[in-house]
Amino acid sequence: MKLRIPFVKNAPVVSVVRLTGAIGMATRGGLNDHAIAPLLEKAFRKGKPDMVALEINSPGGSPVQSSLIGSRIRRLSEETKVPVAAFVEDVAASGGYWLAAAADEIWADDSSVIGSIGVISAGFGAHVFLARQGVERRVYTAGKSKSTLDPFQPEKEEDVARLKVILGDIHDNFIAHVKDRRGDKLDTTQDIFNGEFWLARRAADLGLIDGIGHLKPKMQARFGDKVQFRRYALRRPFLARFGTQIVDDAVAGFEERAAFSRFGL
Repeated sequence: MKLRIPFVKNAPVVSVVRLTGAIGMATRGGLNDHAIAPLLEKAFRKGKPDMVALEINSPGGSPVQSSLIGSRIRRLSEETKVPVAAFVEDVAASGGYWLAAAADEIWADDSSVIGSIGVISAGFGAHVFLARQGVERRVYTAGKSKSTLDPFQPEKEEDVARLKVILGDIHDNFIAHVKDRRGDKLDTTQDIFNGEFWLARRAADLGLIDGIGHLKPKMQARFGDKVQFRRYALRRPFLARFGTQIVDDAVAGFEERAAFSRFGL
């Protein structure tokens, strides 16, 4: 509850929610809708803030979790009538940009990486290796498509074609989200939906972000020097530091590092 004293104007409040890491991976912070939902609820509803600011640093990840978090941000903003601004740090690419686009305005550092509006599916094929080692793999299914894209079997053209349809549909969803959120700001003369990514100034020219700006000076310019910041971030449970969680975190950390490295980070 925000305490209001008669005839005394309270200082403006900006709730700051940190969204960092690969989306949907079981890493420290666990950036997924289930984990982030309580923070977003508090950020929008506690004390009626003047704005919610999102600190975003994500190379992307799960399209479903990106959509769920983005939809939650929009729903809470509309229910509480609280506007949202996103501030990009190193990167807001792929699913990370999906989150940024959920905001009403997007600001970034000069060297922030923005974009990668596309969908990727990567795997491996090991059937030749197994054959050379004299290993025979036996697979039994009920349903002819149950073993689709099995990495231990030769790749089938029909499986690849089916996967491309799914990737195309997800890409269409991503494009629709960006067009809905950025609207007339987008440069429609350029192909910005081909998976390419840019630094912030070029991204601003394309309409993907609103410009160059950092959280504190931007909010002070808008609300005055007395603006107060109320921060919300995921915390790692104490017990998660022990046992098998250490191994899980290490593996997930390698995956997340690989995701960031795609953008030179």
